[in-house]
Amino acid sequence: MDNSNVGAVMAIPRHVAIIMDGNNRWARKRLLPGVAGHKAGVDAVRAVIEVCAESGVEVLTLFAFSSENWQRPAEEVGALMELFLGALRRETRKLDENGISLRIIGDRSRFHPELQAAMREAEAKTAGEKRFILQIAANYGGQWDIAQAAQRLAREVQGGHLQPEDITPGLLQSCLATGDLPLPDLCIRTGGEHRVSNFLLWQMAYSELYFSDLLWPDFKHEAMRGALADFAKRQRRFGKTSEQVEAEARA
Repeated sequence: MDNSNVGAVMAIPRHVAIIMDGNNRWARKRLLPGVAGHKAGVDAVRAVIEVCAESGVEVLTLFAFSSENWQRPAEEVGALMELFLGALRRETRKLDENGISLRIIGDRSRFHPELQAAMREAEAKTAGEKRFILQIAANYGGQWDIAQAAQRLAREVQGGHLQPEDITPGLLQSCLATGDLPLPDLCIRTGGEHRVSNFLLWQMAYSELYFSDLLWPDFKHEAMRGALADFAKRQRRFGKTSEQVEAEARA
């Protein structure tokens, strides 16, 4: 497992992950249907992308739709799918023009073929060397991610290409949906809840956690800058003592 940044003083996280919570509550407070909150949340997405890109963050992963969200009312799920499809068609060109590569992680098999095609098209149009990666987790769950990585390795063992004892944490990590990217340094959750809700479970083993009481549509530029400022004050020890980390920083 790559912990090459152990003990380093990192003012800016390389990878930020966000659980965007509070859209429905934002809408209810305004006596609006739930989908209005999700639409309002798009502005917060734009604001956070802008701050991360200008600050030097390399990867931003947004938890857009969990594998458990299918349990929500069918009307809300349908509206979310329409919103997602519209955003892909509307925003892809802007992402490409601004040097942003779009990736979508999760199990796509449950999505409508039209939406699956739009995902592939958006990824293809924004592919290549870019200054910033925007990663959308859709029909994603941390447990699913670990299970599919284990299945990949099991097939390798079954095929005689790998021995069970060759399976290391680093090898399993490379088979995760985010296997070619740096691990999340900072995970933000809005909406006042203090849990990770099956998001990037393996990847967040050493992430710094930041919880905001703001509902997602209200989490704009200053709120994101505040989260980055809070991260910059933290000492990341990865199991070491403060004294060890400080000594390594002076070396």
